Amino acid sequence: MARTDLPRFTVPSLTPEEGARTAVILQDRLNALNDLALTLKHIHWNVVGPHFIAVHEMLDPQVEAVRAMVDAVAERIATLGVPPRGTPGALVAERTWDDYSIGRAGAIEHLGALDTVYQGVISAHRAAAEETEEIDTVTGDLLVGHLHELELFHWFVRAHLESSGGALSTEGSTTEKGSAAQAGAKARSTGAKTKSAGGKK
Repeated sequence: MARTDLPRFTVPSLTPEEGARTAVILQDRLNALNDLALTLKHIHWNVVGPHFIAVHEMLDPQVEAVRAMVDAVAERIATLGVPPRGTPGALVAERTWDDYSIGRAGAIEHLGALDTVYQGVISAHRAAAEETEEIDTVTGDLLVGHLHELELFHWFVRAHLESSGGALSTEGSTTEKGSAAQAGAKARSTGAKTKSAGGKK
C-alpha cells in the first residue's frame, strides 16, 4: 500500500503501515464472505430434488451467520482507519475466483459444488488468520472465530456427501462443476443399487 493510501489513524499500538496491511488482508476476506453469503442464498433458491427441504432450510442459518461475519470484518477494517468496500462492483473487480457456476440443480450436486466453495473460503481464511496473527492479534482472533463456524457449516455440507465408511463423493475433485457432477453420479449410483437390492426376492 502506497504512503498516500495509509490511514490517517489506526488502532493504538499498530503503525499506519500495519493498520493498512491488516485492512488489505481483511478486504479480501470481506469480498470472500460477501460472495459466500450470496452463493449460499443462490443455492437456497435453486436447489431441487428429494433433499430440497433439508438443504433449503439448512442454508438460511448459514447465510445469516456469514452476513454477521461480513459486518464484523467491515467494522474491523473501519476501526483500523480504512474505509471498507462493500459494493458489488468492488467485489467483482477485486475477487480472484470465478462466479459460482451451478444454476438450478439437485441438492447433492449443489452440495458437491458447495464443498469446493467452502474448501476455498476456509483455506484462505486460515491463511489470513495466520498472516494477521503477528501483526494484529485482535484481527487474528476475529478470523479464527469465523473459522469455527465456517468449518462447522462445511461439516454439515460434507455429511450429505459422506459414505458410512467415511469416503467423500467429491474426493479428488477441485472444481465446482466437477464436484457437482461427481457427487450427483455417486448419489444416482447408490440410489440405483438400493432400488435393485430392494427388488430382490
